[in-house]
Amino acid sequence: MHMPFHIVLAFALASFAALAHAYPDRPVTLVVPFPAGGPTDIVARVVAQKMSSLLGQAVVVDNRAGAAGQIGAASVAKAKPDGYTVGIATVSTHGTAPNLYAKVPYDALKEFTPISNLASSPSALAVHPAVPAHTLAQFVALVRANPGKFAYANAGAGGIGDLGMTWFLQIVGGNMLSVSYKGSAPALVDVVSGQVPVIFDNFPSTLVQVRAGKLRPLAITGKSRNATAPDLPTFAEAGYAEFDATAWYGLIGPAGLRPEVVARLHDAAAKSVADPAVAAKLADAGAFPLGNTPEEFAAQIRGELAKWAQVIRTAGIKPQ
Repeated sequence: MHMPFHIVLAFALASFAALAHAYPDRPVTLVVPFPAGGPTDIVARVVAQKMSSLLGQAVVVDNRAGAAGQIGAASVAKAKPDGYTVGIATVSTHGTAPNLYAKVPYDALKEFTPISNLASSPSALAVHPAVPAHTLAQFVALVRANPGKFAYANAGAGGIGDLGMTWFLQIVGGNMLSVSYKGSAPALVDVVSGQVPVIFDNFPSTLVQVRAGKLRPLAITGKSRNATAPDLPTFAEAGYAEFDATAWYGLIGPAGLRPEVVARLHDAAAKSVADPAVAAKLADAGAFPLGNTPEEFAAQIRGELAKWAQVIRTAGIKPQ
């Protein structure tokens, strides 16, 4: 006796739905490719907590730091594509590192499934109050008139602060000395004390010193003004619309994730960052919720890789 096709199909769909519904049936590991306590880790933990309640399974953060995020990213690329190991992609892992290093242990485009860009964090250009520039235009004029005389501090060679400022100087035709530190904190100490006159860094870390009156901010990256500093103009407003050195934190899985697993993770991620309590915690860390689609995030990664490749090539930086 043959079962009618529509009944067979109904059975198949029911079992497919059951499979889809079954994920996740155990904890999900979220690989953070940077140390605990840093901006990437803070964003990951805030989102993981909310995703855990939405997925009905713990989302456990696993910090695998080293090599500008490459170690953690590679572990996600090599994980089984079952949805139980996912990771955080950043401008470092999926923008700058693939262009800065000759041997990267993963292919940023082919070995991952983009799920959603969770949040972004703007960068800001700020100066010591002794610098005679109160606007971005004045700063550009000052730098152009004094090639090589000014230095800027950044949180690390090859990081977004270093390469972002390199790119901005390419645009304006300026020349400055780059002084790289191991993190934002030591860089800020030297700018606040007047050792180095300029800093280009993640805005949240600069904000404390700006509010204390120890630094004068000139411009911030991003499409629109920032709610935490509504008086601060964007680079776009100052005539540099193409310049956008912004940090971002996205959810990725290994290549070959099943579409229903991607859909489940995307749904939980997007709902998490849209939650007002989560958005408030992200804002405290200087990050702003996004939650775009897998297709939008994939396009964004392609754009970031191309953008930073161009900046690094123009600067004459040879892959290490």
